[in-house]
Amino acid sequence: MAWQRQHGRHDLPWQGTKDPYRIWVSEIMLQQTQVGAVTGYFERFMQRFPEVKSLAEASEEEVLRLWSGLGYYARARNLHKAARMIMENHKGSFPRSAEEMCELPGIGRSTAAAIAAFAFGEHGAILDGNVKRVLARQFGIDGFPGAAKVEAQLWALAADLLPAAEIEVYTQGLMDLGATVCTRSKPQCVACPVSKGCVALHTGRVRELPSPRPKKAHPTRQATWLVLWHGGQVLLERRPSAGIWGGLWSFPEFDGRDVAQECLIRFGCVISGHREMPSFAHGFTHFRLEISPLVCDVRTLESRTASPGSLWLAPDAAIAAAVPTPVRNLLRRL
Repeated sequence: MAWQRQHGRHDLPWQGTKDPYRIWVSEIMLQQTQVGAVTGYFERFMQRFPEVKSLAEASEEEVLRLWSGLGYYARARNLHKAARMIMENHKGSFPRSAEEMCELPGIGRSTAAAIAAFAFGEHGAILDGNVKRVLARQFGIDGFPGAAKVEAQLWALAADLLPAAEIEVYTQGLMDLGATVCTRSKPQCVACPVSKGCVALHTGRVRELPSPRPKKAHPTRQATWLVLWHGGQVLLERRPSAGIWGGLWSFPEFDGRDVAQECLIRFGCVISGHREMPSFAHGFTHFRLEISPLVCDVRTLESRTASPGSLWLAPDAAIAAAVPTPVRNLLRRL
């Protein structure tokens, strides 16, 4: 705690407030995402949605557009659903206890404890990825932290270590220690305030702990995108809510053999030809996606109105829409 006051982070845009809404949004954005990537998104999000009411009243499309590029889009959909639940079930007031917060979509035990600590001073343990790493090294905990038995051991440690007072400083200190000193690679052990008691450091196991996730072969999936061009516009299709990039706009996928027939039947487009672009890959947590774009030049449209769930957009407008990163990158290349 003394280290946090002197060396910790104090100027992040979501600090210096007791507003549970701002703290909540920041904690959700920081799940599986580094601070440097989050800062700009957080500031833009707060400008557009300064309180829970404005977020609840927005469309999912607009929320996803502001989230576009940050990844893990289920976080944004859950944030939007939770805002509406707060308005409907809590009369617009953010729940005050971690237990109540856990009833909202997208908020787990650790996130709820962090929000409750920073906003209301509630006494509770956190256990995000950074904290797991700190505790595993400090106490020499073997095993993958995501395994049930190891995680239970870490939760027990996290609870036992809680201070009697100033939970906000302690919680922020743990987060800062993991994010800036006890990092995954190249940890700064000489700057660590608790290095004297670190089991991993004194047994030469800093690189080994925490134990990595058991390796699994990441499968590769194939996707062919239809890039339909007509009158200086491209056709985008909204993806279903379930699955990858749920609710975002993307190029239509094609899994057949006759490109011309597919374009005519699905989109009412008569094409004059198509050409292949070089394939490229995009990595997800559990698989790798190999994408092959087919650029189709549309000669005529059977209907000027796009089919439900699809939209013709100029490239600049498409880039600014709620599209996943690989779609935006391909649009820029085109």
